[in-house]
Amino acid sequence: MNIRQLLSDKFHAAMLAAGAPSECDPTVAPSKRPEFGDYQANGAMAAAKRMGCAPRELATRIVEKLDKGEMIDRVEIAGPGFINIHLSDSWLADSLGAAAADKRLNIPPEDKPQTIVIDYSHPNLAKEMHVGHLRTTIIGDALARLLEFQGHRVIRQNHMGDWGTQFGMLLAHLADKLESSDAEVALADLETFYREAKVRFDEEEGFADRAREYVVKLQGGDPECRKLWQQFIDISISHSEEIYRKLNVTLKRGDIYSESRYNDDLPVLVKQLLDAGIAVEDQGAIVVFLEEMADKEGNPSAMIIQKRGGGYLYSTTDLAAIRYRAGKLKADRILYVVDARQSLHLQQAFTAARKAHFLPPSVTLEHCAFGTMMGADGKPFKTRTGGTVKLAELLDEAVERAEKLVAEKNPDLDSGARREIGRAVGIGAVKYADLSKTRTNDYVFNWEAMLSFDGNTAPYLQYAYTRVRSIFRRAAVEPDQLSGRIILGTAEERALALRLCQFGEILQQVARDTFPHVLCTYLYELASVYMAFYEVCPVLKEGVPAELRQSRLRLCDLVARTLATGLDLLGIEVLEQM
Repeated sequence: MNIRQLLSDKFHAAMLAAGAPSECDPTVAPSKRPEFGDYQANGAMAAAKRMGCAPRELATRIVEKLDKGEMIDRVEIAGPGFINIHLSDSWLADSLGAAAADKRLNIPPEDKPQTIVIDYSHPNLAKEMHVGHLRTTIIGDALARLLEFQGHRVIRQNHMGDWGTQFGMLLAHLADKLESSDAEVALADLETFYREAKVRFDEEEGFADRAREYVVKLQGGDPECRKLWQQFIDISISHSEEIYRKLNVTLKRGDIYSESRYNDDLPVLVKQLLDAGIAVEDQGAIVVFLEEMADKEGNPSAMIIQKRGGGYLYSTTDLAAIRYRAGKLKADRILYVVDARQSLHLQQAFTAARKAHFLPPSVTLEHCAFGTMMGADGKPFKTRTGGTVKLAELLDEAVERAEKLVAEKNPDLDSGARREIGRAVGIGAVKYADLSKTRTNDYVFNWEAMLSFDGNTAPYLQYAYTRVRSIFRRAAVEPDQLSGRIILGTAEERALALRLCQFGEILQQVARDTFPHVLCTYLYELASVYMAFYEVCPVLKEGVPAELRQSRLRLCDLVARTLATGLDLLGIEVLEQM
């Protein structure tokens, strides 16, 4: 259920009946203050301007033509033409009853589902995953989960970096290592392995030449070299899969569509662009000049797709990926969860792809840009010595810190429960600290803030869920045993009912705009509204009438289910005890 959409449909019909042009938007949004109703429709002002009449006069006609049905209790015209909307208590209660009876909380899947490709995580397999991969991985996964819940066909694309000149250096080093150990041992620490290979490349006589020979062999399809490369890739992917398991991320090996998969298409693509006159030779390189992105002096933006020596670039691979995703995967929408610093590169790729007609005009290309994770010093997050923070080590530290906090909060827990709760809280804290920030902003990584049990954090929401569930243990009743109508007799009950009914429109907003922090804010506000309800409206207290007790327990259950569903869409676990 999407209240905002239902109201928009009603008010659009009323505007048409009042004589407004069909393209006018009723502009329905939740009210910021309760005295202005539950929602406001503010479209009368813009429509009146186009019609040449007074906004309040048009608002009056809209209200006269409005079909309130069972949904709307009353409307009021305020100011120059704002329309305040008060929803019916009985309609809210009936809507919650429908949500309680439905596994999906009365949120139907999209009636026109799309095929949506999401490009996220994409680690470089030459190295271990580090903190720089955290944001793309968890933001992308949250979007994939939510869009699937909405009923869309989501195709995850993990565009892993498994090709390039650095692999010559790595394969030469691996070949030497295999003389004294197996590949698993040699590649146990990818960062150390990479550093060793780089030192040899820079300093050891003859090694750089061997590395270049390996590049030629690899690109030429030499069987022994390809076998060595495949060993390296398989073990490196295993490192990434371990991170995904720790992070509770849904990416699987079958979602990998790496750079090397496009190799055969790159010469074909370059020739096609040359033949079409979209690419030209310039100083020995093949370049696409984009007049659509010209600077202030009128100079077109240049995107090199083949180097002077014949090598291809990320831009070439990205163009091939767009063509594959639109042509073979039949995507309606392609999301790139990529660092904001890659904005120019992606804008060039998107513009060139459209220029080359690699995708129909109806297919959208969207850069879901994100900012940088910063340290307390305001600089990109690093180790104390200035090195790159391995993602595996960061997650291990999160679990360790959470386990200590859980032990302090509940010292009676046995070691097994403490470890399991510490894992869920620690991983959830790291993910939520990121997802709760507007993704386009930089944010400061802070252990104390993210692991706090107060404020807009995962531990707070996980604990809120646990507290709600504990009510049912104390009541010795299961939610599916509850019956009777939902009663909204107090302002707190009604405020909670309204917030619960808004879950569907929040999911719709995140699916459309790709900002997961909107869902985080909703869940935090829901938990806060629930706490206000719980303080004023006794549930299990002696003397509460049975019918009212059942109603309030049903509200509690809907809060728990909504929190659990929302957190699951963010990839965060809930717990029955903490």
